Amino acid sequence: MTVLLNEEADGKILILTLSGKLSADDYAHFTKEVEGAVAVHGKIRFLVEMYDFHGWTLGALWEDIKFDFSHFADIERLALVGDRKWEEGMAMFCKPFTTATVRYFDESEANEASSWIHEGLVLAS
Repeated sequence: MTVLLNEEADGKILILTLSGKLSADDYAHFTKEVEGAVAVHGKIRFLVEMYDFHGWTLGALWEDIKFDFSHFADIERLALVGDRKWEEGMAMFCKPFTTATVRYFDESEANEASSWIHEGLVLAS
């Protein structure tokens, strides 16, 4: 599994890039950064890019559910980018665990996802 986390807009936007199969240990790579961004900004925006993504191990699924409950109201917008085969399942899975506005984008729409996640963003001076 490859897990990369980048920040934009002074940490108000987090971009998580995933490939392979997500394991429970992979959550350690980004959970602290998410919690730090939430501590600074309150609500954040999250862009999750899934390329050659093969889902979660059972342990990772549990970590994902715990993460989602912990950050239920912390994410303002969630853009999911990946293969269309994940769209219906991801949209259905994510909605009960967040108050965020969730949109799914095909891999070919990555630029549109980035534009949407940045749209109307107001940063403190």
